[in-house]
Amino acid sequence: MTCRDKTIIKADQAPLPIGPYSAATAGGPFVFTAGQLGIDPKTGNLVEGGVEAETRQALMNLGAILEAGNSCYENVVKTTVFLRDINDFARMNAVYGEFFSENPPARSAVQVAALPKNGAVEIEAIALTNKS
Repeated sequence: MTCRDKTIIKADQAPLPIGPYSAATAGGPFVFTAGQLGIDPKTGNLVEGGVEAETRQALMNLGAILEAGNSCYENVVKTTVFLRDINDFARMNAVYGEFFSENPPARSAVQVAALPKNGAVEIEAIALTNKS
């Protein structure tokens, strides 16, 4: 068996992982991000303001990671949104739509029993890289 190359992606403008995982990895033409919470990268704490504020910060963190991985929001092909409470879907979706207004990626959204740091939302993505 031959191991394939993968690249570990680190983003200075996003929070550090809170466990033994990478913020993202790249392999072939894709970037795979870890789930991003609404954590302020400067403080390491969840932002205040509820699901809308956490969604906005999670997507900003995701954008910083995509940029560090030579990608962008427009290259995202799939996201998964994890919600602590599915009743927050409409409020999350309104903010999400600000980031993916045209040609949005495929998406799944599910309610989970709990999220790290008691977050309201976590978002992960798969994107194409900008590499030729």
